[in-house]
Amino acid sequence: MIKITADSTCDLSPAILSELNISLMPLIILVEDQEFRDGVDITPADIFRYVDEDKKTCKTAAVNHYEYERFFAKFSPQFSAVIHVCIGSRFSSCYQNASLAAQSFSNVYVVDSSNLSSGSGHLVLDAALMAKDNMEVPEILSKLTESTPKVDASFVIDRLEYLHKGGRCSGLEALGAKLLNIKPSIEVINGQMKVGKKYRGSFERCLENYVKDKLSDRQQDIDYSRIFITHSPCNPATVQKVKEAIQRYGDFKEIIETDAGCTISSHCGPNTLGILFKRLTPKTKAV
Repeated sequence: MIKITADSTCDLSPAILSELNISLMPLIILVEDQEFRDGVDITPADIFRYVDEDKKTCKTAAVNHYEYERFFAKFSPQFSAVIHVCIGSRFSSCYQNASLAAQSFSNVYVVDSSNLSSGSGHLVLDAALMAKDNMEVPEILSKLTESTPKVDASFVIDRLEYLHKGGRCSGLEALGAKLLNIKPSIEVINGQMKVGKKYRGSFERCLENYVKDKLSDRQQDIDYSRIFITHSPCNPATVQKVKEAIQRYGDFKEIIETDAGCTISSHCGPNTLGILFKRLTPKTKAV
């Protein structure tokens, strides 16, 4: 029997994790000089309170080699193999540390998702479904490698203050976006975050245009088996409108809503929403 594990950044729902027996390694969230574990002793709501009310700085940190080794040691003796899906290696040193830890075991395999949030979650869910179908390790790893560049992950961000506080955009950019009511999309391309199209207007209007840009007139390039709507705290009515827009532009078999965890939330803040799906061909540029 094969065990699937992943970094907590995959942003899959508790129901999916429980149903498919997926175990998570929590990333580290640093609040000033305090250390917390993503999803264990800190939540996105805690982060927003620390940043907005207490004016504290929140950052993320990779899991170290020793903690990965302890994590894998729990599962390696119990299963024929352990496949662990990491946050992309260009976002964090987690993949490097997990790969080093895996060398201590003969049956632990580490996958670089080249993605984050439910972009990684697509691969985690695929791996768990393949393991449930009793596929062998080499076939699962091969299919994950094939799927990795086809994942289309992007988000629209309502406020740039969190990116500014995390050192990912200048104060001038954040101020300009606020004054001009600009909501940028952030795309994952070749394992790195890039600024995509910049939308202008209310958050709901921007999301409507974003979904249209991502899904309309692309029937020959989209895998309609599954799409995630992943978001930090948003108005439920806004999320519902995104679901309705997805249904207008694409006939997906599954539309899965998940909450963004502490990693996305600490970098992007509240009112961040993305649609994440798979293409039939590799993603090489922003759409």
